[in-house]
Amino acid sequence: MTSATSSASVTTSGSGTPPDTGRATQSGFALGLPPRPALLTRPAWIALIALIIAIGLGVPLSALVLPETSAFHLSAYMMTLTGKFMCYAIAALALDLVWGYCGILSLGHALFFALGGYAIGMYLMRSIGHQGVYQSDLPDFMVFLNWHALPWYWEGTQHLWYALVLVVMVPAVIAWVFGFFTFRSRVKGVYLSIITQAMTALFLITFAVLVLAFLGARAIVTSKLGRVVTGVRDGETRLMFLGYSPLGYKLFIWTVSAILCGIAGALYVPQVGIINPGEMSPGNSIEMAIWVAVGGRGTLIGPIIGAFAVNGAKSFFTANFPEYWLFFLGLIFVLVPLLLPHGIMGLVELAMRRRKRS
Repeated sequence: MTSATSSASVTTSGSGTPPDTGRATQSGFALGLPPRPALLTRPAWIALIALIIAIGLGVPLSALVLPETSAFHLSAYMMTLTGKFMCYAIAALALDLVWGYCGILSLGHALFFALGGYAIGMYLMRSIGHQGVYQSDLPDFMVFLNWHALPWYWEGTQHLWYALVLVVMVPAVIAWVFGFFTFRSRVKGVYLSIITQAMTALFLITFAVLVLAFLGARAIVTSKLGRVVTGVRDGETRLMFLGYSPLGYKLFIWTVSAILCGIAGALYVPQVGIINPGEMSPGNSIEMAIWVAVGGRGTLIGPIIGAFAVNGAKSFFTANFPEYWLFFLGLIFVLVPLLLPHGIMGLVELAMRRRKRS
């Protein structure tokens, strides 16, 4: 009996302590889990704090203090454009949670983005009041369409707190219901904006939300829950064999991702000044997938880089060569999986590995 117990014990190092490969149970079985990675490395924290200080101090200074003749002046156009890119980056970060870490490529995330935009857009239309073109209690477009009363689903949207609740809850509820019925069947693969001061404040708010969204997503994927979600992506059947039910984990990541997309849409509308049903189109969802693929899925920082890179190219092409933009987008869609299977961050990681070897 003693020998059997000894043979089941955990192998120890020369110092008589078990190796740091995971927590051992009373029976001597070691899980062999690697230690939880830090939220960010020390250089990454320093870089992030430096970026926050630079944006927090530099943007108000260049936009509000420096004259327009200065080379360092930040124009309203550039501030709006960059703010729009940051909203896209939040949406790309949200998609990376479900695609990069859970293995679910969603071609419907533009719906959540548009729903958040519509929720805040309804509040902005109601807040205009009698200052509109028709000086009516109804929004101008309703007067133009000869509507005589607000639809029932517009009730309460004159309150900011209610609109913010809609921004979060509407995408969350739709995502949860859709995910509940979809993930139970284990279907995998593809699922279907003001004065300068106010613009500066909105720009800084968008940047703050982007940073918080990144840190929150990083906290999720480095937690035990994040490891299980990664396990769903890499081997769902094996995970179920180990006693985990993937449904709850999928629903959580899917719903959090939808909420982030809704918040991104809510920040997008005040800066761009318009929202329309076209924002819900599958084409916009495909563009989001391209942002993630270009930056590098499963990295969090990659989709942010990809959103800025692709939309920067889009702004350049649509301004100078509008007839070629769709061809360029299609070229990206074809060549990135072939030449950059791990995106821009894959190239960065490869360069860093080669540098360490040398």
